[in-house]
Amino acid sequence: MIDRIGGEAALHAMVTRFYDLMETAPEGARIMQMHLEGHGLAHVRPEAFDFLSGFFGGRRYYLEHHGHMNLREIHAHVAIRLEDAEAWLGLMDRAMAETIPGAEAAQIGQAFRRAALALVNA
Repeated sequence: MIDRIGGEAALHAMVTRFYDLMETAPEGARIMQMHLEGHGLAHVRPEAFDFLSGFFGGRRYYLEHHGHMNLREIHAHVAIRLEDAEAWLGLMDRAMAETIPGAEAAQIGQAFRRAALALVNA
């Protein structure tokens, strides 16, 4: 998938746009607060890129740095409600619409939906 979306440059663009939206759009406020209550914001963009690179079939930077790619473990320290998952998905859909080709965005969106809903723990 990483090659189909345009490589690491396209992934960087998507991650950047997503976090720009998270930090500025009203529907991102709760997700932003979750990050501030967790490990903070400084690590978020590079860690998301590292994780998604491997998730999309590219280099597994996150695995190299952390020894695993277990989403539940990564997010275990925060309470995630269904409405949080839906807000995340909405922002990611917007970011993908601006940065990723349509067919690939639809396929990725399906995988993101499964992953986001599996993280709901509150």
